[in-house]
Amino acid sequence: MRIDVLTLFPGMFAGPLDESIVKRAREAGVLSLGIHHLRDYTHDRHRTVDDRPFGGGPGMLLKPEPVFEAVDALAKESTHVILMDAGGRRFSQSIAQELSRREHVLLVCGSYEGFDERIREALADDSLSIGDYVLTNGALPAMVVIDAVARLLPGALGDETSAVEESFAKGMLEYPQYTRPAEFRGMRVPDVLLSGNHAAIEAWRAEQSIRRTERERPDLLRSSRDLEPSLNRENIN
Repeated sequence: MRIDVLTLFPGMFAGPLDESIVKRAREAGVLSLGIHHLRDYTHDRHRTVDDRPFGGGPGMLLKPEPVFEAVDALAKESTHVILMDAGGRRFSQSIAQELSRREHVLLVCGSYEGFDERIREALADDSLSIGDYVLTNGALPAMVVIDAVARLLPGALGDETSAVEESFAKGMLEYPQYTRPAEFRGMRVPDVLLSGNHAAIEAWRAEQSIRRTERERPDLLRSSRDLEPSLNRENIN
C-alpha cells in the first residue's frame, strides 16, 4: 500500500512514523510512505499557499492552485484523496479497515481556516476528522490515520490476530486482559482465565466486552442495535 501526505509541516512527521508498527510496516515493504511539502507546488517568490476569504471573516484559507497542482502530480487513477478536515466525517476503525484495502491514499492536511471549497468539490473523495475538537493543523490527524491503517496491513503486526481482537475491531471495547503474576498485591486474575477451559474463557471474554462497552461507550452498543433492522431486511431479501 502507498500513502502520500500533503502538508505545510513535513517536519512534524519525522519521528512518529519512524518508530513502532509504522516502521515495521515500512521495513516489511507492506507500506510505502511519502511526505510532501505543499509550498513545493507554489511558483511565487513568497511560496504563498493561503489567502483571505471572499466575503470577509477571520483567518486565511488554503488556496486552490498549489493543492490542485500537488494532487495532479501525486495522484493516479486508483488514488483515494482524503482531506484531513475538522468538518469531515468521524474517523473510525471501520474506515481504517476500508482504507487498508486501498492501493493508494493521499492525505491532504488542512491548515489555517481550512480549504477553498473548490478543493473539496473537485479533488476530494472523502474528508475525515479524528474528533470534535480543534487542532493547529491536519498533520497529527494524518498520523493517526496512518498508524491505524498501517497496523491492519498483512505483516505489520507480529501476531495477525491482534488486529482482530482489539477494541473497536468487532464494534465493541476489548475485554480485560491479565498476565503474570496470577496474584499481585491481593488482586487475583479471574479463575476462568487460569482454568484452561477455552470455551469458558471465550464466553467470559464476550460477556466482559459487552459489560465494558456498556459502562464506557454505550453509544457503540446503540449503533450496533440501530443497524440490526437493516441487516435483517438484507437477509430477508
